[in-house]
Amino acid sequence: MKVFAHRGASGNHPENTLSAFRRALDIGVYGIEVDVQSCLDDYVIIHDAWLDRTTNGTGKVCDTSLKTIKSLDAGLGQQVSTLDEFIQFTQNQVVLNLELKHTSHLNKLAKQLLTAVESNLVSRDNLLISSFNHHQLLEMKRYLPWIKLGALTSSIPLGYAQFASDLEAYSVHVDKDFVNAEFVADAHSRGLEIYAYTVDKYDDIKRMHQLGIDGIFSNFPCKTKSFIELTKLE
Repeated sequence: MKVFAHRGASGNHPENTLSAFRRALDIGVYGIEVDVQSCLDDYVIIHDAWLDRTTNGTGKVCDTSLKTIKSLDAGLGQQVSTLDEFIQFTQNQVVLNLELKHTSHLNKLAKQLLTAVESNLVSRDNLLISSFNHHQLLEMKRYLPWIKLGALTSSIPLGYAQFASDLEAYSVHVDKDFVNAEFVADAHSRGLEIYAYTVDKYDDIKRMHQLGIDGIFSNFPCKTKSFIELTKLE
């Protein structure tokens, strides 16, 4: 199974920070999943709509300037990264799963990603855009017809992976607690990859493998990757 570092190696490092990304790269993960939000004047890598939990700041991310966000401590002296900084730091070594969270002006985001691709900072194959907001995924596909989409769900829909097919997605991303064999089979029959989040417990890793899940998101990618290799859960 493919292992994505969830918000970087966030189990042992401040989430969505360069230290978490550096550790994920050192481990040799398949991909790194991060959260992209709009601040007043840029795109930043942070999960919550509010600054309070993951930094020493307060207020909403969307109402705060990049300069102010950059002055905050995101844990152990780490800064909040911009999207451009994240792309440049990872140097096209792994798949970048960019989850859209409270992200606005998608035309601007699409231009920024296109510039990164044209500047050879990241390849098309290494970009994966995911979201629970399927309207935004559809909009991104209109701007960048080649973009890989990951359609997120926290349920088992009546039509299983039909919603992802309708979006012309590359993958469907499911809650580990809301997935079954029928869902996996339906996704695969539609030519979709199916990834599960957030999978850290060994019993859950084994269950995802038994179901035929293609990849998992883990807060502890080193431990998870080692377990998969040791137990030969390919």
